[in-house]
Amino acid sequence: MLAANANASGAGSMAGMILSIVVLFGFMYFFMIRPQQKEQKKKNAMLAALEVGDTVLTTSGFYGTIIDISDDTVIVEFGSNKNCRIPMQRAAISVVEKPEDAANAVEDKKKK
Repeated sequence: MLAANANASGAGSMAGMILSIVVLFGFMYFFMIRPQQKEQKKKNAMLAALEVGDTVLTTSGFYGTIIDISDDTVIVEFGSNKNCRIPMQRAAISVVEKPEDAANAVEDKKKK
């Protein structure tokens, strides 16, 4: 009888341990992996929607305007000096602002 009790409690603790591991991986997926995948999808969509004339913020903190786009490289013009044009990877762009978004923001400011 003691041997049967020991086997039953061993199986119960094993099932409890497996259940806790499954729950732990579920939490990790929903709180760590899934949000990171969503963020990556947003960034890929943003980079796919790049157009000439968009104002961008690079990962190094520079603001510029896109003047040419190729497969994985963009040429960005920085500042008011038209001679400062630098080719960079698309992945180096962190924020994109469309010209029509900027115009709408200026109009909203004037209305207030």
